Amino acid sequence: MVQTHIRLGELDIAVTFKAVKNVHLSVHPPEGVVTLVAPVGTRLEVARAYAISKLRWIRQQQAQLQAQSRETPRQFVTRESHYVWGRRYLLTVLERDAPPTVKMDHRRITLHVRPGTNAAKREAIYQRWQRGLLHQAISPLIEYWEPRIGVKVNGYFLQRMKTKWGSCNHRQAHIRLNTELAKKPRDLLEYVIVHEMIHLIEPTHSERFISLLTRHYPAWRDARAELNALPLGQTV
Repeated sequence: MVQTHIRLGELDIAVTFKAVKNVHLSVHPPEGVVTLVAPVGTRLEVARAYAISKLRWIRQQQAQLQAQSRETPRQFVTRESHYVWGRRYLLTVLERDAPPTVKMDHRRITLHVRPGTNAAKREAIYQRWQRGLLHQAISPLIEYWEPRIGVKVNGYFLQRMKTKWGSCNHRQAHIRLNTELAKKPRDLLEYVIVHEMIHLIEPTHSERFISLLTRHYPAWRDARAELNALPLGQTV
């Protein structure tokens, strides 16, 4: 695998040469990062010409992402809105001289903190709780899909990511998931997990990958469209 970059004015395109049959051009949310995957042996001039021919499409995709609604920065104060599994909850912050906790009922999230806890610390407490929700949801989904797809996931990791909902290291059989997924409906988390698990069989977005994804998760196009249309979190 060989990686390089193409510069078209202010547009930077990450180019990867892999053992694929066709060229694949992608514009990734949330920031519109552009990547191009081309077959090994493709001359860089040919890849550049292909990217130039798709400039209008690239600009359209980036414009859609820029127009997409974004979450305002959270201050972690009472009556602030937060999303969990696609549902909106109001936050209540209560101070007490006890270890911090987070609890959620059918319409409210209650954050208990020590007196004087600043916004950054409140956010850290909340994010730790949010990661716990993800861990509870992810392991059963991986266990459910492993025998159906015919793969074994050796481990998964949670990370705040700027341009991807997930990634896969097929050599180590590890998958990495964006912590922002805790805010999205559970079925979209499942779609991302299935997507990355299929990469354990087919590392690239080849025709074989699309065929496998369609077989195991027929509604993947609808899930991808819904995921990319939801409000974006703040970049990290």
